[in-house]
Amino acid sequence: MNTPLAPTTTWSVFAGQPLDAVVTTRAGGVSTGAYESLNLSLGVGDDADRVVENRRRAAAAVGLELDDVVYADQVHGRDVAVVTADDRGRGTRTIDDAPAADALVTAAPDLGLAVMVGDCVPLVLYDPDAHVVAAVHAGWRGTVARVTDGALDAMAGLGAEPGRVLAGIGPAIAADRYQVGLEVVDAASVCFGRDVDGIIGPDGTGRWTFDLWAANRRLLVEAGVDPTAIEVSGSPNSFSPASWAATSPVVSNSVSAPRVR
Repeated sequence: MNTPLAPTTTWSVFAGQPLDAVVTTRAGGVSTGAYESLNLSLGVGDDADRVVENRRRAAAAVGLELDDVVYADQVHGRDVAVVTADDRGRGTRTIDDAPAADALVTAAPDLGLAVMVGDCVPLVLYDPDAHVVAAVHAGWRGTVARVTDGALDAMAGLGAEPGRVLAGIGPAIAADRYQVGLEVVDAASVCFGRDVDGIIGPDGTGRWTFDLWAANRRLLVEAGVDPTAIEVSGSPNSFSPASWAATSPVVSNSVSAPRVR
């Protein structure tokens, strides 16, 4: 039985703007078994035809055809791809032609940008004056590599300014569930100049927790984004398999698909 696809996260910060941006759940697709049902990843062993149909449905959630969307081949870093109308359809049916990047940026109207997340955090950045938009995937590696800085720099190349940017930070693993080791603590300390209060904290087991929401919000503010123009969803996407996206590395079925109209 198909559950109608409906966005579960939108951001009020984009209200009234010529922008459509949603985060899907795992409901409303055609995949079965471990991938039930709106799995959007072509790289986890799911039937490719079903994934393509799921992606078509995700595109329809923002009023687009699948061939109007670009999917990234995410590399867990700070690489950014600036895409144009000529890139329509890249990465939608095969990983082979997807831009290798963790952020996609465009100024082209009616071009969808898609990133997939499980525990990682999706961000949508939009400058309404320059009409430039970015979709960003930030795990811990991308966060400490400052992938948000890379996205903002690429947006600036198209005329955007950080002080005008509106930012939506989407569902991610909750900080109290995101246990990390010393490697991550050290990398975060380098990124934030050892000022990791509110981002990294001991969890009482000899390990630490990492708040991806707080980390990426701080990076945006440091880059010049107005704090009042940043909206954090505050919804955890793990440990709720009926609602949110991937609860194991096997499935990645959450997408941020912004497009400017």
